[in-house]
Amino acid sequence: MPGGGNRCGLQPISLLQALATIILAVAAAAAAARPAPIAGTSSSTSRVAAANGTCQSRVAPFGYACEEHTVTTEDGYILSLQRIPSGRGETAAGGGGGGKVPVLLQHGLMMDGVTWLMNSPNESLGYILADNGYDVWIANSRGTVYSRHHTSLVSSDSAYWNWSWDELSSKDLSAVVQYVYSQAGQQKMHYVGHSLGTLIALAALSDQQQQIGMLRSAGLLSPIAFLDKMSSPLARAAADVFLAEALYWLGLSEFDPTGEYVHSLVTDICKQPGIDCYNLMSAFTGDNCCLDNSSVQVFLAHEPQATATKNMIHLAQMIRGGTIAKYDYGNAGDNREHYGQATPPAYDVTAIPGDFPLFLSYGGRDSLSDVQDVSRLLRALGQSHSRDGDKLTVQYLADYAHADFVMARNARERVYAPLMAFFKLQEK
Repeated sequence: MPGGGNRCGLQPISLLQALATIILAVAAAAAAARPAPIAGTSSSTSRVAAANGTCQSRVAPFGYACEEHTVTTEDGYILSLQRIPSGRGETAAGGGGGGKVPVLLQHGLMMDGVTWLMNSPNESLGYILADNGYDVWIANSRGTVYSRHHTSLVSSDSAYWNWSWDELSSKDLSAVVQYVYSQAGQQKMHYVGHSLGTLIALAALSDQQQQIGMLRSAGLLSPIAFLDKMSSPLARAAADVFLAEALYWLGLSEFDPTGEYVHSLVTDICKQPGIDCYNLMSAFTGDNCCLDNSSVQVFLAHEPQATATKNMIHLAQMIRGGTIAKYDYGNAGDNREHYGQATPPAYDVTAIPGDFPLFLSYGGRDSLSDVQDVSRLLRALGQSHSRDGDKLTVQYLADYAHADFVMARNARERVYAPLMAFFKLQEK
């Protein structure tokens, strides 16, 4: 059982209160400070809208070529991967990217690849990169709506959900990077991650040196690494009361914020007098400066996505412990069985080679990627990367919070243009 025995000591009432709080918070974070759903829109009809696949629902209607791919991990998960090989209206040459530099986009927690396609083609990074001559690949982690297949398990099996971000880094990212490298004619790729997508990259770069040979650089937006200074009161409270562990003990191996029970609970809570769900969203993610209403229906059709409860436990361990380490099984015996030692091994970000190019962009209002935690990460990276050279570029946006980096109406100018300039520098 994840995390060992019952260490949280929750009474039934306090557990229910904590459960209600975190479920509301998760729904709020996923909504990323967007307004309430348009009347008549339900979760079920929204899911139907997303049923045709990302290429058909979000890419082709805007005039872009798009390919659907699948990748199978070494532990049997079948992942969905989309490719945008050319810009809008452009004829793709050479059977796809036509020798273009590939870019791999990796979403964050409880999101999927639509993260990069939420806004208009002029505002979303996936389209912008394609229009600027890149061969764009969009990853979808295990457990998300288009990556729920497995060679021997079904998603209703508890064994299907026996993973955390350790496996997202060592299994999913590894398989996807190798696949893109092969499909792109063994061209090295740029990587862009948001939120949890940055953590799995940092872990891979420090722990799987073979990945570096297939990458040109990594862009880390709203980076997640050290979490003990996380300023989101709701996320911290959930970790402090061992909420994810409690959910696991209740038999919930899949954490699905769109489930019928969750949807009903959130709806009831938001109807209570004095409850302002919009402000609660900001309290969880930080006060996003620059979101608008244009993509609300896209969001409602696709997000939030399910993840493993074990993954939530792992993140809670990081909040409580202040380290970047592998999953803690809660006792020395189980840890020895998995790792050959009594405590989980740490990921050493100082082991990332100093000549590997990194671009980090973080915000002053981000409650999940807190400024203090990012500063600690930068100090660690500074042991191998000099800020004076071109291998570590750091951008600080005082008014940005967590969702702004992928959904802000002005992210093209403020984040994506500097990111692409960084890419060009590494392509010389």
